[in-house]
Amino acid sequence: MKKFSVKAMVSIGMLSSISYVLMLLNFPLPPFPKFLMVDFSDIPALIAALIFGPAAGILVELLKNMLDYFMTGSETGVPVGHVANFVAGVLFILPTNYLYQRLKTTKGMTFALVAGTVSMAILMSVLNYFVFLPAYTLFLNMPAMSGPETKQLIVAGILPFNIVKGILMSIVFMLMFTRMKTWIERQRSFKNA
Repeated sequence: MKKFSVKAMVSIGMLSSISYVLMLLNFPLPPFPKFLMVDFSDIPALIAALIFGPAAGILVELLKNMLDYFMTGSETGVPVGHVANFVAGVLFILPTNYLYQRLKTTKGMTFALVAGTVSMAILMSVLNYFVFLPAYTLFLNMPAMSGPETKQLIVAGILPFNIVKGILMSIVFMLMFTRMKTWIERQRSFKNA
């Protein structure tokens, strides 16, 4: 990781705190399983990535999940859900940041957010099938789901949930971005100066 200035470290700490609070304000969406919760905690991480680079966004995601794990804990004592949340956030912010840095327009941001949503939804489906759902089964000492049950949960629950979550985050972020774009670009230029 590259070195951050004091201003960057303070900003990352503040954005991590905001992200943690937003993570606490989670809510379920009725058609999806109750363990899938929507929150807007990836938005501060995306702002950090846009201003200070992708490492800052990853750091905000990491600090947010560490704070939540130490403050609220986990049902299993093992942070499988926090690791999944961290990975999902990273899979959303990295493609979004990368594409926006190439396109640098409001339309480019819209395209980048769509790409981030698709990336998160598809890759989290794969990771849930091979990593996260088996880890939950192992640590909760529950009987393993059969292949068709797991596929049905992913196709009918996890994949559409991540698409809806990405769309909701994108809408909220775009409402903010249209007003903050100049400020974000100014902060980025100060950082590079």
